[in-house]
Amino acid sequence: MTKDDIIALPNPHLRKKSTRIHVITDDIIKLSDDMIAAALDWEDSRPHEISAALAAVQVDALKRLVIVRSDFDNKSTREFMTLINPEVVKYEGEIVADYEGCLSVQHIYGKVPRHTKVRIKAMDLDGNEVRFKAEGFLARVLQHEIDHCNGKVFIDHIKDKTDAFYTLDEKGELQPLDYASEIAENSILWD
Repeated sequence: MTKDDIIALPNPHLRKKSTRIHVITDDIIKLSDDMIAAALDWEDSRPHEISAALAAVQVDALKRLVIVRSDFDNKSTREFMTLINPEVVKYEGEIVADYEGCLSVQHIYGKVPRHTKVRIKAMDLDGNEVRFKAEGFLARVLQHEIDHCNGKVFIDHIKDKTDAFYTLDEKGELQPLDYASEIAENSILWD
């Protein structure tokens, strides 16, 4: 797969719930590998961004599978972990608004409120149950990807739409978008 296989709004599949995976087949393993290839291809086309994670629905596969980058700080580390049927079993910490972007919401970033800590349960590609606690940016990324599995996109969490959306300039700096003129006119983002 390549970056061209990543679907974006207004594709209605992004608003559908993904189905649980009951058996880890060769097709599921291939889907994980293909998603990593698509995420890295997308990243290679962006000088100022990393591909932090991707949910299967974003490559138009309605399966509860996500890939998450193993190192967010080093773009040369191109490894991902695969989580099957991931779920948040407990939300912890405080709720903090911070910037998020999405490969399926092109060129738009927003300040999204999320919990600073979560406890996660999932399966790995070998079918083993994994449980772990995530904090900070990893907690945010996991909540974002699990939302995708549930048919939600990050913009759904933004209540105050004025002064909440941004885009990257040519230097990779976030610049505010005027909601009234640029976002409201773009009906693909809102149901």
